[in-house]
Amino acid sequence: MLGEDSGLEVAALGGAPGVRSARYGGEGDEAITRLLRELAGVEERDARYVCELVLIGPDGEEVRGSGVLEGRIGHEQRGTEGFGYDPIFIPDGEDQTAAELGNDWKARNSHRARAAAALSAALKPGPPPPPAR
Repeated sequence: MLGEDSGLEVAALGGAPGVRSARYGGEGDEAITRLLRELAGVEERDARYVCELVLIGPDGEEVRGSGVLEGRIGHEQRGTEGFGYDPIFIPDGEDQTAAELGNDWKARNSHRARAAAALSAALKPGPPPPPAR
């Protein structure tokens, strides 16, 4: 069995919305609107996407893969690809939002891609890999 949970953690909001990211502000753009409203006037906008994958084998053994994508929250929505908070999340080292960078970029660099790579590495024989960042 494979389980996954992801969320957006915003430092200025004490880590919110975190595990409640999907239900944070309602449907569609309501979550983005709420987040931008709560960050109005806030200069420190550090944030990160976090993903945890857990694979439970037939014998009950757990194998985990974690992934983090560091970044910041922009001041307005930009871009059309992706979903959730992608139109306002700007990954470290980038000037564009995840929605502007697009799905191909996300497939290689997202918190979920990093968690999947960590899980894959953990399934290989040898010492466990360090957490993906």
